Amino acid sequence: MAPGTAHAWGADRAADPYSRALGTGRGPLFLRCADGRVLPLEIERWCARPDSADTAVLRRCRGTVLDVGCGPGRIVADLAGRGCRALGVDAHPDAVRRAREAGGRALCRSVFDRLPGEGRWGTVLLLDGNIGIGGAPERLFARLADVVAPNGRLLVEAAGEDVDERMAVHVCDGRGRCSAPFRWARVGVNALAAAAANAGLEVTETWNMRSRVFAALRRA
Repeated sequence: MAPGTAHAWGADRAADPYSRALGTGRGPLFLRCADGRVLPLEIERWCARPDSADTAVLRRCRGTVLDVGCGPGRIVADLAGRGCRALGVDAHPDAVRRAREAGGRALCRSVFDRLPGEGRWGTVLLLDGNIGIGGAPERLFARLADVVAPNGRLLVEAAGEDVDERMAVHVCDGRGRCSAPFRWARVGVNALAAAAANAGLEVTETWNMRSRVFAALRRA
């Protein structure tokens, strides 16, 4: 995803496999890498209610919450139901529409564009692989360091393996339909910590649940 532009997942919404999957709440959906690998995307989980791993993240939220790459909105909808002030941002219009229909507040915008409340968010979420947005975690962390409040925290999901990859990918479905290529990244906890340090952030906690890996960060 390039700053200030439409998300490549939805550049052609009529043929976009992500839009189709959002409409049904079902896959298969995956990232196809240039080297031929395919990385499954958990669209069914994203379109369902928060699971126990999500709930462990929600328990760590403090103050107002910004969910970056909110997708179909399970997190912001749940937070709204708890009476929490939360906003989701996503560059895909169909994801934002579904998040709003679920009961969450959501804004169709790139994280690299101007956002409401910059520098005042108590918690910023970066879940479901969204550390990959833009293909450069260092740049993404530097941006989020300006968005979170000085005493706030970032709750970030890392890859479940010790990787540090920057690559071009397509979103594809099981019928051969693929999006335009866009830049993406995958980082495990060690690479995540290094990228965060370059942005003046430090890891204060890590935890695993349901084969997912998370980290809490704050300004150093």
